[in-house]
Amino acid sequence: MREQWHDGNHFSLLPTADCFVPALLDAIDHAKASILIELYIVEDGDMGVRFFEALIRARARGVEVRLLIDACGSWSLSDESKQRLVDANISLREFNVLSLRHLGRFISRDHRKLVIIDGHTAFTGGFGISDQFLGSWFEVAIRITGPCVDDWIGLFNRVWRSRKAQDFLTGARRRGDTPEIAPNPMRCEGHMVGRVVWGQGYHYQAIRRSLQHQVSTAQTRIWICTPYFVPTRTLRRQLRRAARRGVDVRLLLAARDHDHPSVRYAGQRFFTRLLRSNVRIFEFQPRFIHAKFSLCDGWATIGSCNFDHWSLQWNLEANQEIDDPGFATELGELFEHCFDQCHEISAVHWASRSRRQRLREWVYGMMDALITRLR
Repeated sequence: MREQWHDGNHFSLLPTADCFVPALLDAIDHAKASILIELYIVEDGDMGVRFFEALIRARARGVEVRLLIDACGSWSLSDESKQRLVDANISLREFNVLSLRHLGRFISRDHRKLVIIDGHTAFTGGFGISDQFLGSWFEVAIRITGPCVDDWIGLFNRVWRSRKAQDFLTGARRRGDTPEIAPNPMRCEGHMVGRVVWGQGYHYQAIRRSLQHQVSTAQTRIWICTPYFVPTRTLRRQLRRAARRGVDVRLLLAARDHDHPSVRYAGQRFFTRLLRSNVRIFEFQPRFIHAKFSLCDGWATIGSCNFDHWSLQWNLEANQEIDDPGFATELGELFEHCFDQCHEISAVHWASRSRRQRLREWVYGMMDALITRLR
């Protein structure tokens, strides 16, 4: 499948867990036919209990439930919880389970975040089923209705029926054994234009190409929020060029309480050249910002992709792109609200950073350079 722009959609921005968690649970509770879920992180805890109970209730009233989790991202989910879901007749599959015969393939993960209700309504963003999203992490999601949902269903079906999706109960690697969930022909009366873009490591990188195109053609602003900032050389060059030609280029990045500090240090080695080119860098202070969303002029994207080497070179990723002035305004207001809670790094301040900080950048930068050479 290829990316296509569709008119007739409606997109609702759901910033923070206080917005998207109730929306997800309410949608599950009102599902009538099918629930498709594809997530990287699914864990035990308060949020897990709430979602598992909602899924079990849905299955009890006859809704077909298919849950696809990443075997690495959800490694801490207990077998007891998995068995409870299976006992409730919920179809559970794990993506790319570790195998001694195929250790080299284990690096490829399913990093997508997707919930589809009745083939009609979809949710995506950077969320997972983890208590971290309830309070300690800042996250953003989006609710989708309209033709774009068909493309999300196609992506789910493709992975669900792939050889890397292993049945939890039997351990079988199933392929093409169950009928696909079809889209709901009912359409909303939306008027927003959007498309689904996706990535599959080196095999297919439409997300990367799309972002680079938007950055290279932006006229007024390029605002990018990502928790794991280790950009490709091409993207770094395009950001510097855009800033030098007068585009308002801003990066909204994670600060303290980072879940992977080594990644933060590896990305900071690029700050000097970016700052010299007038790229503005903001570090979010209240808590760890795990959200992934970007805005270039009137184009917006929200989804799972971090625009780092890991996401672009190995993972399955997917983003929702929107071309709508009203939505761009709303997302821009969210950016502004986040910027107000940030510490902006100046070129002068960064030039005076400690030797210890510089050593961290060098060490973790070398590690990142070695990792990116893996295939």
